Amino acid sequence: MPDKTNVLPNNLEAEQSLIGCMLIDNDVLSEVADKLTDRDFYQESHQLIVSAILKVFYQRKPADIITISDCLEKDGNLSKVGGIDYITELMQSVPSAANYKHYFDIVKRDSTNRELIRASRNIIENSMNSTDGTQSVQYAEKLIYDIAKKGDTSSMDDIRESSMVGDVIDRFQMIAADKDALRGIPTGFPFLNKITNGFQRSDLIVIAARPGSGKTSLAMNIVEAAAFQGNVCAVFSLEMPKIQIVQRLLCASAKVSMSNALSGKLTPNDWKALVKTGEDLKKLSIIIDDSSRVTPAEILSKCRRIKAKNGGRLDLVMIDYIQLMSSGYKQDENRTREIAHITGDLKIMAKELDVPVIALSQLRRMVGEPQLSDLRESGAIEQDADMVIFINRPDMTASPEEIEKNKIVRGMADLIIAKHRNGETGRTQLRFKGEYTKFVTPDPSELRELNAQAGKKSDDGHGKNERRDDSADEGEEGGAYSDEEFPDLPFSDDSFGGEE
Repeated sequence: MPDKTNVLPNNLEAEQSLIGCMLIDNDVLSEVADKLTDRDFYQESHQLIVSAILKVFYQRKPADIITISDCLEKDGNLSKVGGIDYITELMQSVPSAANYKHYFDIVKRDSTNRELIRASRNIIENSMNSTDGTQSVQYAEKLIYDIAKKGDTSSMDDIRESSMVGDVIDRFQMIAADKDALRGIPTGFPFLNKITNGFQRSDLIVIAARPGSGKTSLAMNIVEAAAFQGNVCAVFSLEMPKIQIVQRLLCASAKVSMSNALSGKLTPNDWKALVKTGEDLKKLSIIIDDSSRVTPAEILSKCRRIKAKNGGRLDLVMIDYIQLMSSGYKQDENRTREIAHITGDLKIMAKELDVPVIALSQLRRMVGEPQLSDLRESGAIEQDADMVIFINRPDMTASPEEIEKNKIVRGMADLIIAKHRNGETGRTQLRFKGEYTKFVTPDPSELRELNAQAGKKSDDGHGKNERRDDSADEGEEGGAYSDEEFPDLPFSDDSFGGEE
């Protein structure tokens, strides 16, 4: 009796029966064509026949004994598969195509198991020769994950047969009954929560600003707010070490001056606030990684491990920042092409992990208010992002005279949603407290008072450097918000710095 212990999993009878079903009923072929490849079959003759069947099918010809035999003969493979006699035998091997799903499941099961065995061999060989344990784990994860993705055939739905339309109406009814029913990840800023209903899962959110404008601070403020709501957050800092990230997080949350902390000038109340906040932060699920020049594939691998360690939960990912990343593709010699690969992979990662991904980006040096065209190094950032948020700090380029006359307010930032794929755009103003590295929303009563003061100093109530969106005046959806809802804030506070 031959030893079959080294034979890869296969079921030749199931393969023969499935091919027979496809030949006698082309409706079966239509059902399985996008789920099968010739590699799913173990026997070489079956691989050649299935390859011919799919070739004929995609040429929009009927797949029968004549067309398949003709295709095989033109490719010089008819004799290799046993001639027309074997094809005829396959058609006669099943009385009907009724059980094709059973045969299909067996073929796919064995195909998957063969792929896993081959992947395991490659993992063993790579591990035997590897000098980097982390890369070995990433290599193994990628091979297994690629096999899992091949088996995912749930992405196609016929709107006529599925419940998709009903599901969408149900979602709208839930929102109508409860505005918070499908709330995303809270941002900590009322304006962003209102316009986005929280950051939504699978979205790629790009926060862009000039260096030193506070994009890292804003992103960490959002992470802090999300974590305090019980969400699991992952922070990938390519620029700052972990200790600096935690330092910012602690001082911002405790509202303690970081410069005083670093110069040893803390008061007893400061110490009390830091200790209390430190105990609170220890309870939060914030995972920080400060690896440099990391790739999207490496981040995805680490996020999978985070989900595994947290019972399948990961609610928010923040990456600081895109221009410091590497795509991992050796052929990417052109930086613009590399950025395009990076942002494309980040969007795919957001979808696969089903979490909002915040990616920070540098802006080109520009004059005036930032535009989408100012995104540095690649238009692909704009293309791949579901949302683009700009931070504009006019005080960073203002003259001393403009600040002294309150034409430009120190520490004030325009927060501009320039792109929002699933909603409207808009803008508001936030106050940047540089000593805490924290953005805050100004108090409404203070806004009204300051807006009244602004009317006395300016004909139109707008800052000199602000570029208005004419669509707002016309009432178009997606334009800037009105001054009444989000007024200008002409006040000065010299304690506000420009740290990021």
